[in-house]
Amino acid sequence: MSDYVIATASTCDLDRSWLDAHNIPLISYTFEIEGKVYEDDCRPDTRRIIYREMREGKMPNTSQITTYNYYEFFRRLLSDGKSVIFADMDKAISSSYFNSRRAADQIKEEMPDADLYIMDTRCITTGLGFLIRGMTELKEQGKSKEEVIAWGEATKLKIVHRFMVDDLQWLRRGGRLSNAATIVGSLLSIKPLIYLPDDGSLVAYEKVRGRKKAISRLLESTEKDIGDTTGKQIILSHSDCEEDGLKWLQTVQERYPAAEVTLQELGPVIGSHIGPGFLSIVYLADKRIP
Repeated sequence: MSDYVIATASTCDLDRSWLDAHNIPLISYTFEIEGKVYEDDCRPDTRRIIYREMREGKMPNTSQITTYNYYEFFRRLLSDGKSVIFADMDKAISSSYFNSRRAADQIKEEMPDADLYIMDTRCITTGLGFLIRGMTELKEQGKSKEEVIAWGEATKLKIVHRFMVDDLQWLRRGGRLSNAATIVGSLLSIKPLIYLPDDGSLVAYEKVRGRKKAISRLLESTEKDIGDTTGKQIILSHSDCEEDGLKWLQTVQERYPAAEVTLQELGPVIGSHIGPGFLSIVYLADKRIP
C-alpha cells in the first residue's frame, strides 16, 4: 500500500471518472447562478449546467475554497497516517492557494508529525490536469513521494498553456476588461490569445480578428516552443463548443501525428470567466516563452 496520496481541486478539470479510477481525492470549488449554489464535481452534467445558463445570458459567480474547508479536507486525508501532496490552481489566479497554506499551517500546529506538501503549481485548468496526470503516473510506477514532488517542481514551469477566448463580454462581466475595450473588441471580432508565463498570471500575447484566423494563429504559436512531439502528450480543451473542439483535435493530430493528443472540456470555474467558445492547447516544452 502506498504511503502517500496525491490530491487536487476541481480546477484540474480532469474527468471525475479518471480521478476516481486513479484514487485522486478532490476538493470542489463552487459556483452560483441566480442564488443557486452548485458544486464543481468534475462531472459532464455539471459542466452542462453552467454553459447552458451562460448561453441564456446568466452570469455565474465562483467562490474561493475557504481555509476551513481546506482544513477539513486535509485532516481527513491525513487521518490514516499517510503523507499528502496537494496541487491546486496557481496563486496568481486565485487566492485559494493562500487559504490552503493557512489551513496547512494550522494542521501543522495541531499535528506536528503530519506530512502535507502544498505545491505552488503555476498551472491552471488543463495545465494543472497535465501536472496531476504526470505525478500520478510516476506514483503508479512505484516512485516515492520525494521523487514525485521533485518531478512536479522541475516540470511545472515547462507546462505551456495557450488559450483563445471567443467572447470578450464574459471578461468584461467578470471585471477583467473595460466596457470600452469590450465594445471595440467585439465590433472588430477580436479574439485574444492568452499565455501563462512563469508567474502564473494570464497575459494576452496576441489579439487576432476573427475566430478562424485566431484558431490558426493559436496552432502556429505552438511552433515557438513545442519541439519534437514524438511520444509527447498534448491536451486540448474547449468550453461548450464540442464541434469546434473535435475539429481542433483533428487539426492538432494532423499537425503532430507522433504525439498523444486528447480533448477535454473546460470546467465551471475558469469557464465562468471566459464563457463558451474557448479553445486551448497544453503541452510540455523546455521552458515557457510567449
